Amino acid sequence: MRSLRVPALLALAWPLALAAQPAAPPVAPPVPAVPAAPAAPAAPPLTATAQAIYADARPRLLQIRTLVQAAGGQSTIGSGFLVSADGFALTNYHVVSQYVLDPATYRLEYAAPDGSKGGLRVHAIDVANDLAVLQLDRAGLPHFEFDPRAVDGTLPKGERLFAMGNPLDLGFTIVEGTYNGLVDRSYNERIHFSGALNPGMSGGPTVTESDRVAGVNVAKQIGGDLVSFLVPARHAVALLERARRGGPMTPDHARADIAAQLTAWQGALYAAVNAAGSQATSFGPYRAPQWSAPFFSCWSHTNADATPRPRALVDETRCSTQTSLFVANDLATGQVDYWHAYVRSVDLNAFQFATFLSQQYESGTATLAGRKRLAAQKCSEDFVATTADGSRPVLRVIWCARAYRDFEGLYDVTVTAVTQDRDREALITRLGMRGATYESAQALARRFLDGVVRAP
Repeated sequence: MRSLRVPALLALAWPLALAAQPAAPPVAPPVPAVPAAPAAPAAPPLTATAQAIYADARPRLLQIRTLVQAAGGQSTIGSGFLVSADGFALTNYHVVSQYVLDPATYRLEYAAPDGSKGGLRVHAIDVANDLAVLQLDRAGLPHFEFDPRAVDGTLPKGERLFAMGNPLDLGFTIVEGTYNGLVDRSYNERIHFSGALNPGMSGGPTVTESDRVAGVNVAKQIGGDLVSFLVPARHAVALLERARRGGPMTPDHARADIAAQLTAWQGALYAAVNAAGSQATSFGPYRAPQWSAPFFSCWSHTNADATPRPRALVDETRCSTQTSLFVANDLATGQVDYWHAYVRSVDLNAFQFATFLSQQYESGTATLAGRKRLAAQKCSEDFVATTADGSRPVLRVIWCARAYRDFEGLYDVTVTAVTQDRDREALITRLGMRGATYESAQALARRFLDGVVRAP
């Protein structure tokens, strides 16, 4: 059985390009069952609860559409729900991100189950928790309340939940599942919901049997069955309170707010990484740091069993915070990754081994993000001398950085180092930081490189 290496999450806003997928083949009618003997009356089936909740909730649900201004057609769709009589609604930030970052090109529209449509204004966003508060052009509307147990964190595991939204633009629906508490070893709080969320349900509500909101639909795990995630209700309540204190966001205000949120968030993340400390992990004659923060996920790999037999053996460990934040369709940020690879020659001479190392060393310095969001990458290369006591080998180090065009003071930074003290074995190590301030990146990189030493 193949092991899952890195959990992949799928945000649930749905691009309209997916509408071109072919329909599912027709299903054969069921074979009639043999009638059973009459049984004693049973408790009402669970579906009756779901039906009652959905019937009551339907007028409070919304489809959130991002439209191209010039063409008037839909670009993306998600879900949302009303949370106040004066027209405030909640959805995911990623559902409305195109409009937030480019209101000259896009506009927002809601569509209610009764067929009514109208415009939307953005009042507040929370990038880290993927939330946005919108306001409709109507008032006096029915709306959801929040479950107090979900807000204060006392909702018990095993509680039955009901998620609602408009999956794949097929129409509003309801999905039954179970509350499994907060995801373990996760930096950002997410609720593990064992229900089937699908694209288009982003931003919809998940409620308890009392029809009160427990969380907001946000993502599912690719490759997992009924492994979905919700934003806890308390973050939605906090953002709604903030939205009430201000008016609609202007484009300049939105960009400045996103930059401030990202800066504060990465500062807290790096402080948590440093506070947790690190431990030295052995790689042949070297040691390298492995951070102890519980939200790092690490996987190891070797090419020792590769066919044909490799000319250089590579044992590697890759670790990631799995904290990527969605900013735009072409920009994810907020993650720290590092990679250690212990490389030794099988039958390469010293010159061939140096060439092989250079290929491995330089392969991680290029970034693929487009120039719309990030400036051109700039790199500098130098040698870091050994320490006075000789505990650290000489390192060849390359530092690469790209500035964010829309969010001043933030950078994607990659630092790669390779040991220089042996001609047929080496340690290559790489640290990647997305959405960091320059000061944070320098401090973390310095600590990272200081942890590369010779094994005693």
